[in-house]
Amino acid sequence: METTNKKQIISGVGVNWNPWHGCHKTSAGCAHCYVYRMDGKHGKDASIVTKTSGFYLPIAHARDGSYKVPSGSQFATCFTSDFLLEDADAWRGEAWRMIRQRSDCEFFFITKRITRFLQCIPEDWGEGYPHVTICCTVENQAKVDERLPVFREMPIARKLIVCEPLLERIDLSAYLGDWVECVSVGGESGDEARVCDYDWVLEIRRQCIEANVPFYFRQTGANFVKDGKHYQIKRSLQHSQAKKANIDTGKR
Repeated sequence: METTNKKQIISGVGVNWNPWHGCHKTSAGCAHCYVYRMDGKHGKDASIVTKTSGFYLPIAHARDGSYKVPSGSQFATCFTSDFLLEDADAWRGEAWRMIRQRSDCEFFFITKRITRFLQCIPEDWGEGYPHVTICCTVENQAKVDERLPVFREMPIARKLIVCEPLLERIDLSAYLGDWVECVSVGGESGDEARVCDYDWVLEIRRQCIEANVPFYFRQTGANFVKDGKHYQIKRSLQHSQAKKANIDTGKR
């Protein structure tokens, strides 16, 4: 994948495709889940998983017979759920068929359930569809040590590590290598956001440089510490402040 596409994936540029909605909290990073937060504002229970009206978006056609989503688009997949969620087992096969059909586009999803991956792939998966990027998220050292050894061995063509929300100082160095395309780091958003310390971010950056793995600082989070000082950062500024730090390392 070219560097530009990596940045687009990390920044969330593309078409949002949520074939199902809702999830179950599974680790510390889920505590202040934005899906639960947003659904709660509308009186909805985000733990109830439902197939959405946009399920068939990738293969939807316009009146002239062309796809509504044009060739070359990037589908941000299941950002209001988890693509490997148990509740979606009955629907996932059809989702994979649409993904296979739209090989002219790119698909990416972030998961906290990488240990379920082999149970969830289609028969023709092989070493991975080349147009599918899978991002494994880790928020603390316990999840680094639990998920990354599994993620590293999975038959996936394109792999990204997402350290978000970053909740503590973590060491990725035992797992980094040519198998991962890049590492993205970000703090937690929302009124209840836990601290993200800039020193933790820089430590991951150092580990990535030593392993020759591209590094991206995606967002500061709402509760940010730098040089021992606390900053409350508005949601609208969290991405731009991370970009202003100018610490992304880019392509290998």
